[in-house]
Amino acid sequence: MQLTVLMDNNTIIDRYLLGEPGLSFHIATKQKNILFDAGYSDAFIHNASRMGIDLLKLDSIVLSHSHMDHSWGLAPLFRLFTEAMIEGLGTPKPEFTAHPDVFLSRTVDGLPEIGSFLTEASVANFCSMQLSKTPVRTTDRLVFLGEIPRSNNFENLAPMGKIRTSDGIADCYIQDDSAMAYRTDEGLVIITGCSHAGICNIIEHAREICGEERIKDVIGGFHLLNPPEEQMEGTLEYFSRLNAERVFACHCTDLKSKIKLSAVTNICEVGVGLKLDY
Repeated sequence: MQLTVLMDNNTIIDRYLLGEPGLSFHIATKQKNILFDAGYSDAFIHNASRMGIDLLKLDSIVLSHSHMDHSWGLAPLFRLFTEAMIEGLGTPKPEFTAHPDVFLSRTVDGLPEIGSFLTEASVANFCSMQLSKTPVRTTDRLVFLGEIPRSNNFENLAPMGKIRTSDGIADCYIQDDSAMAYRTDEGLVIITGCSHAGICNIIEHAREICGEERIKDVIGGFHLLNPPEEQMEGTLEYFSRLNAERVFACHCTDLKSKIKLSAVTNICEVGVGLKLDY
């Protein structure tokens, strides 16, 4: 498997690519080309082109959750598909994998919408839909983890805005937040979007689903943005025992949290342009 960072808040030094507050990874295996999240704008498409990655060859799109910095890039991606069809280039009809709540409307701090602008029906025009709360095998080694159990007492304790459901408006605990895990011979690679469910909860769920305790790498957002003290301390204690080979905390992980994590685990440089091979 090769994982390429198409979008992150930061770019790798001396790589002339675009960054934005968002996240998108391209995952290439022997079996499939997978887009994990789509950032906020069309910038990930620009970066993919610069790096020689053909998004018209996607077999699968996986959305970690609905928030705008992960889902709003889908609209320009589907415009790319449409323009390719007009030019007679042909387009894929990739699988679309996400939690069933991913299309519900969200609001926070007076913003009218921070969730997906696209509906399930509009995405289904371009993709074959695979919405699931339970794990989905994307390849023989790569799995979408489905709904993450909130099992510890220090993560995801407070809601983030409101969600509009068929039963009305409720506090939003981002139940659709998920992640992926890839099995290597040396252990699991955990691939996250924002980790609203809690990075420690995600890793524990991946271990259970995959039947593997060893963690090789962790890459993605940890949602440690000036976190409550109990969350930071719980996360530090967990990572001090995890014995991960490398940790690529990015996107929604602030500098203070990275510095604290670096005292207990191997924090590595990450940004747009990074390629990891397994």
